[in-house]
Amino acid sequence: MLPLFLCQNGWMKNILKRSALITPLLALLACSQDTAPLTDPTTDTSGNQIDLIVAGDYIVTMDEAATVHKGSAIAIDDGVIIAIGPAAEIAAEYPAHETLDGKNRIVMPGLVNGHSHAAMTLLRGVADDLALMDWLNNYMFPAEVQFVDAEFVRIGTELACWEMIRGGTTTFVDMYYYPDTIAQVVDNCGMRALISATVIDQRSPDAESAADSIQKGSGYIERWQGKNSRITPIFGPHANYTLNAEQLAKTRQVAMQFDTPISIHVSESPFEVQYAKDTYGKTSIEMLDSIGFFDGPTIAAHVVWPTDAEILILAERKVGVIHNPTSNMKIASGISPVADMLAAGVRVGLGTDGAASNNDLDMWEEMRLAAFLQKVEQMNPEVLPARTVLRMATSGGATAIGLGTEIGSLEVGKRADVIQVAFDDVHHVPTYDVVSHLVYVSDEQDVASVVVDGTVLMREGEILTVDTDRVTAEARALAAKIQSALQERNRK
Repeated sequence: MLPLFLCQNGWMKNILKRSALITPLLALLACSQDTAPLTDPTTDTSGNQIDLIVAGDYIVTMDEAATVHKGSAIAIDDGVIIAIGPAAEIAAEYPAHETLDGKNRIVMPGLVNGHSHAAMTLLRGVADDLALMDWLNNYMFPAEVQFVDAEFVRIGTELACWEMIRGGTTTFVDMYYYPDTIAQVVDNCGMRALISATVIDQRSPDAESAADSIQKGSGYIERWQGKNSRITPIFGPHANYTLNAEQLAKTRQVAMQFDTPISIHVSESPFEVQYAKDTYGKTSIEMLDSIGFFDGPTIAAHVVWPTDAEILILAERKVGVIHNPTSNMKIASGISPVADMLAAGVRVGLGTDGAASNNDLDMWEEMRLAAFLQKVEQMNPEVLPARTVLRMATSGGATAIGLGTEIGSLEVGKRADVIQVAFDDVHHVPTYDVVSHLVYVSDEQDVASVVVDGTVLMREGEILTVDTDRVTAEARALAAKIQSALQERNRK
């Protein structure tokens, strides 16, 4: 039987790492049959060691076969999963610099948040219980012009990264202003992200018009494309009611020149659908399809009101749809026909939207609400079962945002974006089905450790890559200024 490391895709690397030992090993074997152990546990063997082992009582891989391993571990080196197998065998074959203990832990892929406005954590609770267009036009857009600058975005994004890491999110798609600042924060905190340069045809915090947005966004993409493997710079045209058809087509044209995806709000509200009909004589998705907008990779946020014909367009064009159940419910945008889209072959993931309309970045809550909404909407408890929803938050979400070959499942050769979920709390006792418990029982407080690209970002609840004390102090100081300014404005 071949050693485990020869049976995995990383075998050649391991042979090279161990080749320095072959000659002295043969000499030892030739001299004596009573030799001491080859490696003393206290000896520094850093030349042989891989980076990390993540162990678990269960490993929920989210691969195509929905494989669940018991009492197993994952070997990780240079940010890549190189082996998965029984914990004892992995430990024996792969000496590691660090091991995350697997007792009372479920190991699974990191969660993929397909739609967010991360820096809006600083506007959490500023304007609640409002309809979408009232919320946008009378509260959010004015507040952003007044308060949002690069420093706001830095602090708000750091706060969001802290919250997402704490909850087991390892990848997110963001749409906000000052994308260079967002990218720098993500670079520092260690997460993976697709970061949009927002394109909108009005004065915004970092641009004066759509043309200005596209020009500045192009500069941002040039600066960040290929700079960091965890960061993908993209364009984020806001919506079909804040950009006209020519501006939307231009954004797609420039995005294709850079070979980069687009993230956009699509068919989010009855207002948007009616606006498209009144302005273009077509529904939102039909209008975008008619101008070739879906000719390149597209991440469509919300998609609450698609027609049956539009669902077929989404499937045919391989548009990634991101369902945001909490935000859709809170702003009363409606219930997205997620089950129908999945049945038609649409790529569907999950997102939180921004914390100003959610009001948190908790992907566990999104999973539960996504399942419950479809069940009650169709009056069918079998619709959107736990395994399907967990796939939407992991491998399905990764596919929807264009990273399905790199992340989203725990498989040899994929990037090591991995989380450990503790299941020793009272609400996990007893555990009959780990997948069911992950969706219907677990919450963000159960996440124990988080690994992105092979780097540990949180270990047993301790955030390692964000200065949480500093971020807390900065966020509170800035929030006090915002609150004072809002109170002053309301007095006028």
